[in-house]
Amino acid sequence: MSINIAGLTVGQDIGSRSIAVTRTDLVKYAGASGDFNPIHWNEAFATGVGLPGVIAHGMFTMGAAVQLVTDWAGDPAAVVDFQTRFTKPVPVADTTGTPEAGAVIEVSGAIGALDADAGTARVDLTVVSAGQKVLVKAQAVVRLA
Repeated sequence: MSINIAGLTVGQDIGSRSIAVTRTDLVKYAGASGDFNPIHWNEAFATGVGLPGVIAHGMFTMGAAVQLVTDWAGDPAAVVDFQTRFTKPVPVADTTGTPEAGAVIEVSGAIGALDADAGTARVDLTVVSAGQKVLVKAQAVVRLA
């Protein structure tokens, strides 16, 4: 998909999605990323260090959120910058043996700024789980065709 900057306006919605997260997803992510911190898979350890339970990796959450932008742009390489601040953890309940997700991350995006000279659009993301913003100032800069 080729997006023309002339067809975009600041405030324009680019879509939204719900991302179901299970503890199995976290274990798979740990293997792929090499981040085996027990707060992401061991309930006793996580609660022992003061967390509400097992929490999703921050980079897992960030990567899941930016997927909305890469799908909209049609090319992951079009995202030339992505920044955020982590504000709240995403607790992932143990739902082993059930079809339910342990957490749901809700992501929506809108055009935050346009730079015609650079041929880029800044997409501002809203990222929420369990009614709380888990990422703030989540902004992706996309180079447009």
